[in-house]
Amino acid sequence: MNHIVNVAVQTPAHSAVGELLSYRSDEPLPPGTLVRVPLGTRELLGVVWDAPPAPLALPEGVELRSITAVLQGIAPLTPGWRRLVAFAAHYYQRSVGEIAVTALPPQLRDMTPEQLERRLAPPKAPKAKTSKPRKAQAAAVADEAQATAEPSAPPAEALKTPELVALSAEQSTVFAQIEQEPGPFLLYGSTGSGKTEVYLRAVQAVLDANPAAQALVMVPEINLTPQLEERFVARFVPQYGKEAVVSMHSGMTNPQRLKSWLAAHTGRARIVLGTRMAIFASLPQLMLIVVDEEHDASYKQQEGARYSARDLALWRGRDSGAKVILGSATPSLESWHASDRDVGRYLRLNMPSRIGAASLPRVRLVDMTQQPRKAVFSPPLIAAITERVQRGEQSLVLLNRRGFAPVLFCADCNWKSDCPHCSAHQVFHKGDRTLRCHHCGFTQRVPFACPSCGNPDILPLGKGTEQLQEELERLLRNVQRPDGDPARVARIDADTTKAKGSLEEQLAQVHAGDVDVLVGTQMVAKGHDFRRITLVAAVQPDSALYSSDYRAPERLFCLLMQAAGRAGRDAQYVKAQGSHPEMWIQTYDPQNAVYTALRQHDYPAFARQQLQERRDAGMPPYAFQAIVRADARTQEAAQAFLSAATQVARDANLPYLDEVFIYPPIPMAVQRVANVERAQMLLEASNRSALLRFLNAWQQYLHWLRGLPEHRPLVRWLVDVDPLSI
Repeated sequence: MNHIVNVAVQTPAHSAVGELLSYRSDEPLPPGTLVRVPLGTRELLGVVWDAPPAPLALPEGVELRSITAVLQGIAPLTPGWRRLVAFAAHYYQRSVGEIAVTALPPQLRDMTPEQLERRLAPPKAPKAKTSKPRKAQAAAVADEAQATAEPSAPPAEALKTPELVALSAEQSTVFAQIEQEPGPFLLYGSTGSGKTEVYLRAVQAVLDANPAAQALVMVPEINLTPQLEERFVARFVPQYGKEAVVSMHSGMTNPQRLKSWLAAHTGRARIVLGTRMAIFASLPQLMLIVVDEEHDASYKQQEGARYSARDLALWRGRDSGAKVILGSATPSLESWHASDRDVGRYLRLNMPSRIGAASLPRVRLVDMTQQPRKAVFSPPLIAAITERVQRGEQSLVLLNRRGFAPVLFCADCNWKSDCPHCSAHQVFHKGDRTLRCHHCGFTQRVPFACPSCGNPDILPLGKGTEQLQEELERLLRNVQRPDGDPARVARIDADTTKAKGSLEEQLAQVHAGDVDVLVGTQMVAKGHDFRRITLVAAVQPDSALYSSDYRAPERLFCLLMQAAGRAGRDAQYVKAQGSHPEMWIQTYDPQNAVYTALRQHDYPAFARQQLQERRDAGMPPYAFQAIVRADARTQEAAQAFLSAATQVARDANLPYLDEVFIYPPIPMAVQRVANVERAQMLLEASNRSALLRFLNAWQQYLHWLRGLPEHRPLVRWLVDVDPLSI
């Protein structure tokens, strides 16, 4: 007997093939079953979706293709998981198949049923006499997977419960509120206030209350996962076994990602730690979601389906009945606004004090207009760093720009090291004498003379982390540590951490005290628990303020406050040293509101000021935005497509058009990348529902426009809902 099933399949982008495709099946398949199906000349992984609402009427002469195979041994994906995928596809203007398939492990997407069967099969008995038929074996694998859904009992010697640290009064109050209230919660705690311990206690409470419960803990970046994983493993593996804690992030190999996914899907993994991709993990018994550093822009996907993992965490928690905790020392203004008493969408929990007797660092502003001209480091800052080195303490110097200099420059003819494929400069990297474009990756050797006029004196313009490291090594060359050794300066950025394991190795050197001054980008400014750093310095933060993006002040404040939080985290060490933590900021605008609030560590005051400005200007969170972007071979073609899209929306009188304001198309800030011209068009509405319904109605017209002959120079178009940069 033939059955018709709908399957979510990843179809080609902008193909307008449809949300779901129908196939024939020899047997009824429950929704959520993983199958392999033909699409054109290829065979792809798909997810069986809900059955057609009515018998399918096919045109005469048209026959449905049949499902190729069913992936036995994996229980169907839950209705909750499918609802999450469907919501994400609807909200972020993508197809259900794209979201569903890309949410699954890459290795699983390419597996045949036979390969999966071998992957899931338990180790063979040493003296097996007979083998089961394939169907019986697959059934046995399914039974075994079901049997392992309950966490396995660890060895008796591993059952020793780790000794818990005593909670501070603030931690105890916050934890009690999490226990008693439904949430969602915004945990606003200063750097070093012990938010991680609250997360650990909340997870422990959930697992203790339900023997099958699962928790999801998300961090914004891969390099923050290992140290968090270490704490969770130490706390929970002795109680629940070695499979209880798994990680999910793009730095893992495909087999590792599949292993973690299967452990979560079967319930063997009680806790999943991961980056934004982990929001789509299959967790049938999800009871708690923690989003650490919830303000971080890394939670927003910037390629393909541009989803926000933080926002999806809130939706998933509400849909599944799981509690959600958003944590940050510098919450996003959207979350801060939502936790206001008058709004009441989140319950705000406050932990303003650091653990123990640790105090927040004192903020010192250095007015660079009063310092020697062209000085990279002001004399007072160098004196302060020197003093720390001589006492055996560590310093962190922050500059959010890697390389030696942003550009090479010829003073004779004004030549600059522009990228031939992008409207951006190639960055000078002195270590390997190369010019690199950080947008398209184009690399070439540094010329011996100006390519334009032949002048041999081409100079670096601007500063990068390489140059800061070199300058510090020169300035501190005669400074000695307490043991008599010379000061050691190290650098951690994307260039020094390319090799696998290099980041962990360099961080270990910092923790061991082998580094006196650490130069780095934002990757070392947040989340890390450096115990010996007592001074943090931001060298050129002003450049972050010179932006057309209205979020620039918020981003800079968050970065500097997070960086300041790396100083003085160990109260006992600071006291033993007789030291005091400090944050130095070199600026040409010391009266700026960002620095004024930062001096007082007053995030609430900064948030009030910024939210008032946004209310007056009608910006998020008081309005809702989306961007339609077009990439084409010429800027004219890109903008022509966007202009035509606006006109067709007006001609069709699309629903809610009168509630959506469509701005004219303009080039993007970096107009050309890899020889592709980029343009964008902003949409704004005071009502989220109106914006989404307009976008959904607009989709079919955008697909239609894409197919017209006059728009063939178009490379692609996309919609970005709730964009983080404009």
